[in-house]
Amino acid sequence: MAIERQDFMSYIQDSFSAYYNVTENNGEITELPLSFKADFMQRGEKYWITKSVHIWANETNEFCYVFSDEFFDRSTVAKCIDYALDEGLPRVKPHKEHQYTNIKVIFVASAFEKDALEEIRSRKFSKNYNHSFWGYSTLLTGAADLSSEKVTTNRAGAELEKYFRKLFAAYNKKP
Repeated sequence: MAIERQDFMSYIQDSFSAYYNVTENNGEITELPLSFKADFMQRGEKYWITKSVHIWANETNEFCYVFSDEFFDRSTVAKCIDYALDEGLPRVKPHKEHQYTNIKVIFVASAFEKDALEEIRSRKFSKNYNHSFWGYSTLLTGAADLSSEKVTTNRAGAELEKYFRKLFAAYNKKP
């Protein structure tokens, strides 16, 4: 059973909207098939007796860019990843309580060029701030091939495979 891309994109957007602030692309970028952006920001703190006595605090952030098209080639994938890094990294605000900020790039298509999947699998980026005392940033990439229900990720984005497996199962269970 072939998966309808627009229906599957609504599943992805609904799953992100539970924990992320989702912003749809309203023609902001015309040359790239950006479907939506999703931002996740979390802060954890621990106090002792009063809020003025901090024990610890940390911040974790994630900026996700979801691209959707019928077909992706290597050059389009590279442009999309470069766009996500160029747009996401300036938004990172490292400080002593910053743990990490991940840049997540997701591709959803009915078909991928073999070289495009290799670009997604091999692309990596990591940056630390103040010798990692102020946290780090990592690039997570993943691709969902809807025709074969196969998932391709880079090493850092291995968590995306489990995420897409659950979405494929939920989509295939629908009446």
